[in-house]
Amino acid sequence: MATHQPAFDDPDIDWGGRPLHDTTFCVVDLETTGGSPAKGSRITEIGAVKVRGGEILGEFQTLVNPDQLIPAFITVLTGITDQMLIEAPRIAEALPSFLEFAHGTVLVAHNAPFDVGFLKHASKELGITWPGFDVIDTVPLARRVLLRDEVPNVKLATLAARFSPVQPDHRALTDARATVDVLHALFERLGTWNVATVEDVATFTSKVTPQQRRKRHLADGVPDAPGVYLFRDARDEVLYVGTSRSLRTRVRSYFTKAETRTRMGEMISLAERVDTVVCATDTEARVRELRLIDRHRPPYNRRSKFPERVSWLRLTDEPWPRVSVVRKVTEGAATHIGPFGSRRQAEAALATLHDAFRIRQCTGRLPILPSRAACVLAELGQCLSPCDGAVTSEVYLHEVGRVRTAMTADPVEVVSHLERRMAHLAESQRFEDAAVLRDRAASLIRAVRRTQRLDSLAREPEVIAAAPHDGGWQVHVIRHGRLAAAAILPRQVATTRGATAGWVDTLLATAESVEPALRPMPSALVEETESLLRWLESPGVRMVRGAWQSPWPAAARHLDRFDVDLQVARLA
Repeated sequence: MATHQPAFDDPDIDWGGRPLHDTTFCVVDLETTGGSPAKGSRITEIGAVKVRGGEILGEFQTLVNPDQLIPAFITVLTGITDQMLIEAPRIAEALPSFLEFAHGTVLVAHNAPFDVGFLKHASKELGITWPGFDVIDTVPLARRVLLRDEVPNVKLATLAARFSPVQPDHRALTDARATVDVLHALFERLGTWNVATVEDVATFTSKVTPQQRRKRHLADGVPDAPGVYLFRDARDEVLYVGTSRSLRTRVRSYFTKAETRTRMGEMISLAERVDTVVCATDTEARVRELRLIDRHRPPYNRRSKFPERVSWLRLTDEPWPRVSVVRKVTEGAATHIGPFGSRRQAEAALATLHDAFRIRQCTGRLPILPSRAACVLAELGQCLSPCDGAVTSEVYLHEVGRVRTAMTADPVEVVSHLERRMAHLAESQRFEDAAVLRDRAASLIRAVRRTQRLDSLAREPEVIAAAPHDGGWQVHVIRHGRLAAAAILPRQVATTRGATAGWVDTLLATAESVEPALRPMPSALVEETESLLRWLESPGVRMVRGAWQSPWPAAARHLDRFDVDLQVARLA
């Protein structure tokens, strides 16, 4: 007999709580002057939509005078200017109006701690008792019910692109409207989980099943040591790879109520064996985890499975060089920067270079003495037009040199050019166009900085560094950006005269031999090298042998002006 799967809006089911279809929700979104009220940031706009049973009951929107200047990057992001807020009500007037609108509802927000945190902070400053709303956050809800195959992340813009005709634009009411559609889409998914009340949503977790509990024996014999663990299925295929400072404690946690992730519950139901690799240090464990994920591509690991899906920018080595997007670093004298996480990011950085410099954008090689007609870019003054002989080789190569400097040394020329353009666009109220330029610049600057950091370690044939560890020292040997050996130097050896050098020589004799890769690529996964860089830069690490020094790329000083992710992570 077929069974009926109740939906969240089935009126014939007594769900023992407030049914989602019969509850009034107030979906709220804020715009602010920054990322934290504790650091002085203030609300500049409140937008809210009241819904019940899929029907919109009302909308609320107001600008708010924050009594402070709005940072320029926030103006570019939201389009809200200081002039727009001069006549706007202050929070002492706007907040009570919002609380009256939201009275008796369940609050909903995308990244609720941000929005609710600002509202609670404002209430406290004004001496208003916070009503104690029940709150639903669509971010963790989306993480629970959506698969990575459906959406690459749970940012509002990503979810809205799939579930809503409304495109978020960092204005409060528009973003609240988009969140309403996302909320309803998530509620529809919850019906298949028998989650149908507000109380169900609040406690929505993946329970450990009896089948999972019966597999607790898989943790028997797991050592209490740092390292990597691998869950395997009946066919000996790797299902999941993880790392922990205590393998025994971590593996056992998969068979208790502490494990609430849906995917992990599914993975455990398939697992038949757990293998472990004991590591000398936490850093070695992280590196081995990355390598094992790369080797096995486990279906239940969501990160680091496809490191080859990256892009680079290459300044070609030919008579009339150009910049192109490529999949990998190639041999020769060409200049590369990256890797970019996606081709879209690489193309954004490429557009930034084309905006700032007049090198050719056409594809294919040009002969030393080109003679074809010029394209429209030359007519617009955006290309020096080597194709029709309008520029000498010396002048063109000088322009190429400026591009190479921006890619490998300091993108200050790009930054200055784009700042002038962004200021002009902002003055013309073209905030969306200015935001496009800002995002493109951030893609380029991040890539330049990343390349410089990777190359600083990739070019070193051998680096030996140590950090204090339980009375002794953890020692890592790094060759061309790859971890070649890891071990713990015992305290008694470290304090014995002359013993340390011999111990290090023994470690080097057993270390992996590493050949250099095509720079700026390290001889390892990029994530591995970046993990080693973070360890080298952590407090207490000392150089034992090698000439490496912590890099301070010139590009880093430009990030705070163009990288919104670093300024206000929630608004990015």
